[in-house]
Amino acid sequence: MKTLLALLLVTFSISLQANVVIISHPDNTNQLTKDDIQRIYTGKSSSFANGDSVIPLNLSDADATRASFDEKALGRSSSQVKAYWSKLVFTGKGTPPKEVSSEQEMLKLVSSNPNILGYVSSGTDTTGVKVLLTLD
Repeated sequence: MKTLLALLLVTFSISLQANVVIISHPDNTNQLTKDDIQRIYTGKSSSFANGDSVIPLNLSDADATRASFDEKALGRSSSQVKAYWSKLVFTGKGTPPKEVSSEQEMLKLVSSNPNILGYVSSGTDTTGVKVLLTLD
């Protein structure tokens, strides 16, 4: 019975995860796929398709949208993403995306620089930024 209850709670919590929208500066003309997002947020790519450098931003570990982004965009749990970056940092092979403390800070930074890439939950007002992709 406890196992069934735990399974139901996990299923319910996963279904509550909000959709995530990938955002950029309104002047950014690049199109991105989920694969592009994975490459950028795992440090395997540091530029948009047009050659411009990209600066990915993450929400803080404590943010539920971050957990949803990790699952939907990267196909990994937040702890797996953290372990991935810890290994790269330790070996000197990478630096994780800079973290911001809130969706409001994310929106402010993305709207101020065409090279910044970020994400927010789908219910967030995205006036002033461009929605590139929705992950559900």
